[in-house]
Amino acid sequence: MILLNPDPTFHFEVLRILALASYSGSSIGEVLQAASHVSPGDFESFYTAFSTLASRVHAQAKQINTTLHPISARETFFRASTYYRAADFFLHGNPSDPRIQDLWTKQTSAFDQAIALLPVPGERVRLPAEGFDVSAIYFRASSTDNNKPRATIILGNGYDGAQEEMMHVAGFAALERGYNVIVYEGPGQPTVMREQGCGFTRAWENVVTPVVDFLVRRPEVDAGRIGLLGFSLGGYLAVRAAAFEGRIAAVMAIDGVWDVYQALVSNVLPPAWGEAHKNGQVDVLSDELRKVLDGKDVSTTVRWAVEHGLWCFGVDTAKKFLDRVKDMTMEGLEDRVRCPVFVGKAADEHFFQGQPELVDRKLGGRGTLVTFTAEEGAGQHCHLEALPLMNQRVLDWFQDVVEGRIGE
Repeated sequence: MILLNPDPTFHFEVLRILALASYSGSSIGEVLQAASHVSPGDFESFYTAFSTLASRVHAQAKQINTTLHPISARETFFRASTYYRAADFFLHGNPSDPRIQDLWTKQTSAFDQAIALLPVPGERVRLPAEGFDVSAIYFRASSTDNNKPRATIILGNGYDGAQEEMMHVAGFAALERGYNVIVYEGPGQPTVMREQGCGFTRAWENVVTPVVDFLVRRPEVDAGRIGLLGFSLGGYLAVRAAAFEGRIAAVMAIDGVWDVYQALVSNVLPPAWGEAHKNGQVDVLSDELRKVLDGKDVSTTVRWAVEHGLWCFGVDTAKKFLDRVKDMTMEGLEDRVRCPVFVGKAADEHFFQGQPELVDRKLGGRGTLVTFTAEEGAGQHCHLEALPLMNQRVLDWFQDVVEGRIGE
């Protein structure tokens, strides 16, 4: 694949933004122009490039007459929202940075202005849970037969992604197929972390169950045909939730993750970190963390993963971060997952290598392992570069499950 930046992490994040163009989340020319101003390894240059783009596009959106040109306004607001999220992405090394909240306020406003212009406007809801509220946005399928209960898909992001992004990843593709859609966030994810200060929890069933409770009370939702899709780390969170929430008809793990800790120490962090944590060498971890936060002699991937990890778990030391991640495993829960599970696998995976195969093997006949390849233009993490192909396979599989062509 052509590199979009010499820095592999910046390349992937630019690709991630570009990918959303398939479903009105970005514009290729705008993104490439902004990316040309990003210097490898320079987090501030990434912020500057995309905040500048976001401000310009947002200003364009506000100049469009929403009565005369609602579609133009909607798509422009969607793009502005994406670019504000991109500008925020590498800022979490300093949790007190006011830009973290300011950019989110702007992205939320732009997104809300966009979804208000949909044929059936999206609806933001807060759903009470145990010690926090789930943040969610509900999208009812557009149909001439509003009394017909429909299959519904719950979409959840992962370690660093927003519920708004999920609409451009798979939400609009699901709406096109006649499904109701709800996107949501729990502890550790962008809105809940900012508004409630709640770091990640492994007990993701406490996040998903209130969403299911909300859906089954709605007349347009077929309570027997609810799917749960998890993206990136969400692939672990979704399967974990299904081990406890029995009203899920099918899970889609994009991609499969069995043991988050093992994936992190094997594929992302310096090898010494896993050994130091295992042996209780807190001083070593403290020294290594200092190097990461100072940005010395570490890759962009490691620096970002640790800085964001401290922020999204709500901790201040490497040991606390790894202690929390170590709990995130499906081990011992496999027999509790009773529904069919689509297990995606990226041939060129760089975060969760080897994890999808574990999920498929542990689930036995309940898993359906599907490999996406570089030849298909889909071999990267979560197949972001090939979202139409990903949605075709995943959503067709879901349809076959809920219509009885694939058994449990």
